[in-house]
Amino acid sequence: MASESSFDVVSKVDKQEVSNALHQAQKEISQRYDFRGVGAEIDYSGDKILIKANAEERALAVLDVFQSKLVKRSISLKSLDSGKPYASGKETRIECSIKEGIAQDQAKKISKMIREEGPKGVKATIQGDELRVSSKSRDDLQSVISLLKGADLDVDLQFVNYR
Repeated sequence: MASESSFDVVSKVDKQEVSNALHQAQKEISQRYDFRGVGAEIDYSGDKILIKANAEERALAVLDVFQSKLVKRSISLKSLDSGKPYASGKETRIECSIKEGIAQDQAKKISKMIREEGPKGVKATIQGDELRVSSKSRDDLQSVISLLKGADLDVDLQFVNYR
């Protein structure tokens, strides 16, 4: 067995599931009694999600509803980058975005972790916004996957192209 086995570490989000979660949140916000008359709404435009309400507590409550819908659709909250609430006229707004891909500094951190804590003979190379991990032993690759799953990282990781 001289051939190398490898897998890719990526961070991807299903856009359709995010859209479905957003529509469910919009429907719940329009129907709930505690959101009546507070101007609470959530909109999606391009890559940004904009939450509006007439008070900071209401805006945070709308964010909480959206987060619960994401969790129900198996989307990690690590993929949601929500900003701080800020005042805009008479309303409070929160801008959110969905993070995809592994940032360069995070990729370096993951690569360093694999080198230091992973089995010997495992190589991690950064390829754009993903990582390729390769080794001669498939058991070593499995231990790297369990190492990364157990690590407390700021990125939602998936493991694809295992061969």
